[in-house]
Amino acid sequence: MTEWLIWLSWPLLLAGMFFFISGTLGVLRFPDVYSRLHAVTKADTLGLGLLAAGLALRSDGWQPALLMLLIWLLVMVSSATACQLLARHQREFDSDGGAETSASQKPEEQHDQR
Repeated sequence: MTEWLIWLSWPLLLAGMFFFISGTLGVLRFPDVYSRLHAVTKADTLGLGLLAAGLALRSDGWQPALLMLLIWLLVMVSSATACQLLARHQREFDSDGGAETSASQKPEEQHDQR
């Protein structure tokens, strides 16, 4: 039974790592703040959930699994809240005539637009 659960946890762990790497690449490659926020919140939250599920299958009892579930729920709530606050701040910045933030712009170019 334990051997079967360990083998079942590997696809979850690998999928979790894939989503974490995808979210990181999204943060580095997406052009604007909103796309980057989407990448970091959605992909990382899903990646953490898959990692928690994979590690829960490997745990010895239900208490570590429940702790990982609670950590995942806390991260889901906090990342959604942080994403909303950052997006709201960026929207206010844009509506005040702030410079557009783009990954293709160099910091000197962003500074010149202000």
